[in-house]
Amino acid sequence: MKSWMFGGVYGTVLASALLAALQSGSSPYTPYSDAAWVMVTAGTAALAHGYAHHMSTHSEGSGSHRWRQLARTLADEWPVVVACLPTVALLVAAGVTGWPESTVTAVGLALNAGLLFAWGTLAAVRVGYRRRSALAIGGADATIGLLIAGANALIK
Repeated sequence: MKSWMFGGVYGTVLASALLAALQSGSSPYTPYSDAAWVMVTAGTAALAHGYAHHMSTHSEGSGSHRWRQLARTLADEWPVVVACLPTVALLVAAGVTGWPESTVTAVGLALNAGLLFAWGTLAAVRVGYRRRSALAIGGADATIGLLIAGANALIK
């Protein structure tokens, strides 16, 4: 349970940051390539996080079980990749429909801020917070997405 909530928030923040960073500015807009980069980066981040987690908890002398433990730890990182799928779907839809880059970026960052709100609220409710507190926590998570959108506007 904790793994998919952590992975959902982490993956959504990662997708937002990548969407903002991949906004091309002067070079040609390539939504399919951007979608591929989001997936490659999400997969790489998930593998790196899983490997780092495994190595930090690995104890010497665990024998042949270490490979199974590593595989299990890496498999637990799937929520990071899945959380990037809405952004990837948006980019693919943009390629199919010809949406302009600025619109796709704005919609994607707003979508991800909404998803962060949902992740934060759901996680807070699941661990026992009351509705009002859970909504405040969801709002705090959504603020991360809004900060990324703000940074994107300032930098670009």
